[in-house]
Amino acid sequence: MAGHSKWANIKHKKAATDAKRGKIWTRLIKEITVAARMGGADIAANPRLRLAVDKAADANMPKENVTRAIQRGSGGLEGVNYEEVRYEGYGIGGAAIIVDCMTDNRVRTVAEVRHAFNKHGGNMGTEGSVAFMFQHCGQFLFAPGTNEDALMECALEAGADDVVADEEGGFEVLCDPFKFASVKDALEKAGFKAEVAEIIMKPATETVFSGEDGIKMQKILDALENLDDVQEVYTNALIED
Repeated sequence: MAGHSKWANIKHKKAATDAKRGKIWTRLIKEITVAARMGGADIAANPRLRLAVDKAADANMPKENVTRAIQRGSGGLEGVNYEEVRYEGYGIGGAAIIVDCMTDNRVRTVAEVRHAFNKHGGNMGTEGSVAFMFQHCGQFLFAPGTNEDALMECALEAGADDVVADEEGGFEVLCDPFKFASVKDALEKAGFKAEVAEIIMKPATETVFSGEDGIKMQKILDALENLDDVQEVYTNALIED
């Protein structure tokens, strides 16, 4: 689809990630700590921890940082006690936004999130106000040129729910979040390396924004993503270049 290439967006997101590597590391350390606290320090038995550790490796985080975060989460080291909290709200034209945070101070976090919404023309909603528009799932994105038949056979045999081709020749594999690790293993064993592999909140439908509305919507998303307590921001807004 001209104007909002999925692959251009992926490259842009990767470049932005590289530019904010220190912040990415901080978020990953929080995720590793909470994952270890909730599911234990054994990566093989804790899929959430394994995903966080894999992301840390992709972000070139030193192994000692990862080890310390696991020890802190599993009780081996003292540290800040983070809790997960989700906020929901609306952007330009009522576009849906989900903001996942990890915080040691809910009062501070909700005030910062509300301010980011209000300052840029959005507003916070109540719990459940937009979450029903999203599906919690594992997502793998493969670049154009991937062998469709082989990918589909491998993914479905591994327990994926669907393999979808896009207009640009790329492919999206979707699976249950609890099957993410096993599907990832099977795909990599078969030689399929995803451009993106993560557990997300996927919007059921998307709304395209362009021009001035696109700029305004991007400002809301940037303001939310730049908050220290924010881990992930999901939206059904698709912003054209």
